[in-house]
Amino acid sequence: RQIVADFINANKLEIIFTRGTTESINLIAYSWGNNLYEDDEILISEMEHHSNIIPWQMLAKQKNIKIKYIPILENGELDIKSIKDLINDKTKLVSLTHMSNTLGTINPVNKIIKKIKQYNSDIKILIDGAQSISHIDIDVKKINCDFFVFSGHKIMGPTGVGALYIKKDLMNEMNPFLMGGQMIKEVNKFDSTWNDSPWKFEAGTSNIAQVIGFGEAINYFNKLDIKNINTYENMLLNILIERLKEIKQVKIYGHIKNQGPVISFNIKNCHPYDVSKLLDTYNIAIRSGHHCTQTLMKSLGTDYTNRVSLYAYNSLNDINYFVDRLIDVIKILN
Repeated sequence: RQIVADFINANKLEIIFTRGTTESINLIAYSWGNNLYEDDEILISEMEHHSNIIPWQMLAKQKNIKIKYIPILENGELDIKSIKDLINDKTKLVSLTHMSNTLGTINPVNKIIKKIKQYNSDIKILIDGAQSISHIDIDVKKINCDFFVFSGHKIMGPTGVGALYIKKDLMNEMNPFLMGGQMIKEVNKFDSTWNDSPWKFEAGTSNIAQVIGFGEAINYFNKLDIKNINTYENMLLNILIERLKEIKQVKIYGHIKNQGPVISFNIKNCHPYDVSKLLDTYNIAIRSGHHCTQTLMKSLGTDYTNRVSLYAYNSLNDINYFVDRLIDVIKILN
């Protein structure tokens, strides 16, 4: 817990272990969502992962609250200017991805939060850091968010474990998400009292092995140094984008500026599934589909894309091999 807290500059008592980003967002929707009332509003964006849309849709149906969306511009960035017209006295929560899992767009969350808090300091902020956690130096105090969520497998750790940061003063306002062992202080026949936070939110036997692996992954990551990783990945990203631009059939989405090492693209007259399937025969793994961002896909005017992701363990040889084989695939499909 201390390792995770130090990694994002939080207090260890503000760190809750969950099964991942998805469960963390659901926990907030269920536990903190009890503070919402009819006609209250939640603001999210068109580039959110389904995990940061569906929990709010369910809450909206239960509480009769309203969801608003920050639109996306043609360059793959959020229309930040629209926020001032979207928030009002009924806005209770703004929940945004830090980095798009589909486009790689890095949202200026510090700037966005500052503007929102100036308008109304009571608006709570949730930042989905699933993608940004391993590419950007995270400091939840500087970001000034109320909630921050990320997953272990996004930072070279195990699957099935994640972390949820909640500002300490908010924890007392929230009821537990799950009931059972550890999250209680005293159990009587007809009522019970809750344990202190963060244990109040960690019912049952913990993911002990996964949490230990999570911590060791962060230790390893710290040895590599996030600044070194960021510099290296940006170098690879720029080279890959330039090489892809040389292929006339390729259409790249976004990537105008301030992007992470994720590229979504389509190839004229080639279905993404066919592209990914053929690349797989060359031992190249990319993803095809809507990437759990169907709302974003509609804004982009497509149903699916190919997505290639770079990480600290990739090399220039990987990029050259990928692009060469992609050219081979295009020839096969055309």
